[in-house]
Amino acid sequence: MNENTSLNFIQRAILEDLGENTQNLHTRWPPSPNGYIHLGHAKAICLNFGLAKQYGGLCNLRMDDTAPAKDDLEYVKSIQDDIKWLGFEWDGLYFGSDYFDQCYDFAVALIKKGVAFVCDLSAEEIREYRGFEKPGKESPYRNRSIEENLDLFAKMKAGEFSDGARTLRAKIDMASPNINMRDPIMYRITYTPHYRTGDKWCIYPTYDYAHPLQDAIEGITHSLCSAEFEDHRPLYNWFIDQIGFEKKPRQIEFAKFYVTNTISGKRHLKKLVEDGIVDGWDDPRLITISGLRRRGYTPAAIRNFCNEMGVSKGVTKVDAAMLEHYLREDLAPISKVVMAVLDPIKLVITNYPEGQTEMLEIPNNPKNPDLGTRQVPFSREVYIESADFMEDAPSKYHRLSPGREVRLAGAYFVTCTDFVKDETGKVIEVHATYDPATKSGSGFTERKVKGTIHWVSCDEAVKITANLYDYLVIDDDTTEEGFRFNENSLTIVEDALAEPSIMDATIEDRFQFMRNAYFCLDSKTSSPNSLVFNRIVEIKSSYKPS
Repeated sequence: MNENTSLNFIQRAILEDLGENTQNLHTRWPPSPNGYIHLGHAKAICLNFGLAKQYGGLCNLRMDDTAPAKDDLEYVKSIQDDIKWLGFEWDGLYFGSDYFDQCYDFAVALIKKGVAFVCDLSAEEIREYRGFEKPGKESPYRNRSIEENLDLFAKMKAGEFSDGARTLRAKIDMASPNINMRDPIMYRITYTPHYRTGDKWCIYPTYDYAHPLQDAIEGITHSLCSAEFEDHRPLYNWFIDQIGFEKKPRQIEFAKFYVTNTISGKRHLKKLVEDGIVDGWDDPRLITISGLRRRGYTPAAIRNFCNEMGVSKGVTKVDAAMLEHYLREDLAPISKVVMAVLDPIKLVITNYPEGQTEMLEIPNNPKNPDLGTRQVPFSREVYIESADFMEDAPSKYHRLSPGREVRLAGAYFVTCTDFVKDETGKVIEVHATYDPATKSGSGFTERKVKGTIHWVSCDEAVKITANLYDYLVIDDDTTEEGFRFNENSLTIVEDALAEPSIMDATIEDRFQFMRNAYFCLDSKTSSPNSLVFNRIVEIKSSYKPS
């Protein structure tokens, strides 16, 4: 199995380490509950939870809640909801705050060992002393006695010093070429109540200190993380070795990816939310999982996208069209095809009996008979898309135009005979005649038409609102510091009309508005008396999978 070139480098490492005992694999995913998770996190989720499932191992969910000023229970709940929605379950739910007592005890042990000290330098001074662009310089407090360090650390815990006045630092190597090894901070003083522990603590461990110890405590065998933590690996191993854990998690890094025309990174997303540029963390233009979920994405589409993209060691930029490809691939067989008119114009079928309405049996999805059929009312007056009529049409225009014939989807052939304009010259009504012998499903094959258009009966049409979403940003290789926002990222169509079957729509349903796009009910603003639909993705795509 080790020679199987179809395996990625993470799978090969797991097999090298565990051999036939892959059931001993134990991964974890440690998100910080300081915002909603996004598509980049979905890749890490699919990787950690997916590998554990593949090899019969375990995967923990651990909230890295060591930053009380940023962490919040709202984010904890949203992370759990999104993971479950993606189709995964954790084998153990843990919090970084579960280990505050142990981390403190470990810190005391490191002080007693002589490899940790209390430092009085300010944050700015520590940054200067560490020498990010030049050799580091030791803190003047580095050689305090063990007894003094123990006393000062205890007083830090007791709240005897002001916010940020002192830190606890590891004593490693200020001359190391790896900046992370230059006496990193282990604890800082922060008088901010923690959402789980309240005012119990006024000192909090840093991520670089707590994270590897938490992995070791939980028995994690393989710590999978993004590539920016590769330089942190020696520090993580140093802490684990100094504490004396027998088994050391193997850290394996993989690269992040970026999707064109989107914004990722919690800092940027949070600013968009706080500045009111978007409608919350679940705005359908965002690639947060909750945003994609509200937009109408399916868990399978996201999983397939993440799995097909694979893992690499170099940062990749992915065309948003690739994500949409897997979305269409999943939506096509499961979506109900309905008729909805976004820009209506009336079509009067002059030779159809006045006052008559007939119910047509139309498949819910012609490519998936298992979705059954529905009854759609047809009458003398229907609405069609205004774009489906042209007064002076070119030869390749296969929709309605004077003298031209088209099929009304699921109904009859109609031929345009006339049209009516208002005082401004705008066409407001189209007239046509129908051929009763051409009823859809009647077996009529004598005559063919090149165009088929959709429609809704005027008397039974249901008013809906359609949110037409587009990319949030214009992608032209700008950095995340300089986005160019797309002014047309949201167009709201308030007077769209749909066939009456749409009244039975639920939040879980996905629809293909015939000849237009895929849509779903908006979970946030829609109600039984006001149906609001979000455009998930357009039907057509120029993307060609490799």
